[in-house]
Amino acid sequence: MDLMYSSTRDAGIKVTASRAILKGLAADGGLFVPDQIPPLDVSLKELADMSYQEVAYAVMKLYLTDFTETELKDCIQAAYDVKFDTGQIAPLVKADDAYFLELFHGPTIAFKDMALSILPHLMITSARKNNIKNEIVILTATSGDTGKAALAGFADVEGTRIIVYYPKNGVSPVQEKQMVTQKGENTHVTGIHGNFDQAQTGVKQMFADKELERLLDDNGFQFSSANSINIGRLVPQIVYYVYAYGQLLARNAIREGEEINFVVPTGNFGNILAACYAKNMGLPVHKLICASNENKVLYDFFQSGRYDKNREFKLTSSPSMDILISSNLERLIYRIAGNDAEKNAAYMKALATGGVYEITPDMREQLKDFYGNFTDEQETAQVIRELYHKTGYMIDTHTAVAKGVYDKYTAETKDNTTTVIVSTASPFKFTRSVMNALDTSHDASEDFELIDELACLAKVKVPAAIEEIRTASVRHHTECEAEQMPEDVKSFLGIRK
Repeated sequence: MDLMYSSTRDAGIKVTASRAILKGLAADGGLFVPDQIPPLDVSLKELADMSYQEVAYAVMKLYLTDFTETELKDCIQAAYDVKFDTGQIAPLVKADDAYFLELFHGPTIAFKDMALSILPHLMITSARKNNIKNEIVILTATSGDTGKAALAGFADVEGTRIIVYYPKNGVSPVQEKQMVTQKGENTHVTGIHGNFDQAQTGVKQMFADKELERLLDDNGFQFSSANSINIGRLVPQIVYYVYAYGQLLARNAIREGEEINFVVPTGNFGNILAACYAKNMGLPVHKLICASNENKVLYDFFQSGRYDKNREFKLTSSPSMDILISSNLERLIYRIAGNDAEKNAAYMKALATGGVYEITPDMREQLKDFYGNFTDEQETAQVIRELYHKTGYMIDTHTAVAKGVYDKYTAETKDNTTTVIVSTASPFKFTRSVMNALDTSHDASEDFELIDELACLAKVKVPAAIEEIRTASVRHHTECEAEQMPEDVKSFLGIRK
């Protein structure tokens, strides 16, 4: 029996995994969720001897049940290959009192590569399985990392085009340079005059626009998404949590069956939701520690049970978390509401209309596995500085938010459970912020001078992803207002109606 996927807003909508991947977002605006969380069918002991690719197959075959073994293994082998600069794909590094799971060894030096290296292969396989004739248009909003990783994954992939929207003044200089220099005849990048939430809302509105859908279909196109709302993004993210547990076993850092903690810096909630799915599959996890920056809407939610996006939007040194609408939280709300699509839809309607909803005490009771906290900008910089001076290990701003929250957690709880901190980006992606955290006298230096200085301090080579944009030409110059996004799409696709 194939595992089916339902919309979080309409229990009557059920599709296969490949259809969910192709659609990205349900027609009613809901997110696709599996009808059940499948249990791991390999022993924890076996995980210790498995490669990343083997763990990926062991996890993903349970969710993508309408893919054949050959199809899925081909996708995995095409994704997790020499484009990663380490054979381990996701190394674990011990520093200070925790293990850092380095998810930045892919082509764009951020954790989004872990899922976006495989999504194009899943997408094309899904299109073939479902006899799709239209060209697939990947429509994506990014707070910095998803955009480049999606562009790199889909560039010149036959049968696809990719359009990425990012907040013009809301990403790091390196993030922007990575996107606007992207090659590929099927790629289009636009900076919007607004923040990430406006870009994401604009993308969701286009997915829900039936007239636009008909117009695209008449011209041989259909939308899909590379954002974390796509189940084809979420499922591959479960893999690295399972892999991390196996690696801890392999180095005798834990006993088989011993619980561990995961600390995840997150804004959109997708990355920590994948950890939650891993726990529900049977992975021994004690606490899921949700780390926020000054846009602490998730922290406030875990404190109060009230989700309220009506607040000042802050630009921080961890821009990939500068988010007030955490889209993937909807999948958790649906789950703790008893998989009640009607109840969840009411919450999401309240969020869309008034910007706030409040869950019931019974639902809050189901969030005991989670702990939430945040760090401000000063605390984030201090974590980078202190960890470097203490251990010589250099982390980026998002990872620093996670480490700072972990320090607060241990101070509060005295919990000494073995802990994995998810390191979501290379420090080279946020060089100025990292260097300023170490020494504010670097303010006047050019970005690439700072990169070279950082390499000397960290005693590592500058990543290839940075070297290739050092002298790359800007290919994408488009900017627009958020409300002009549909016209921008039609212009790029050559649709004149």
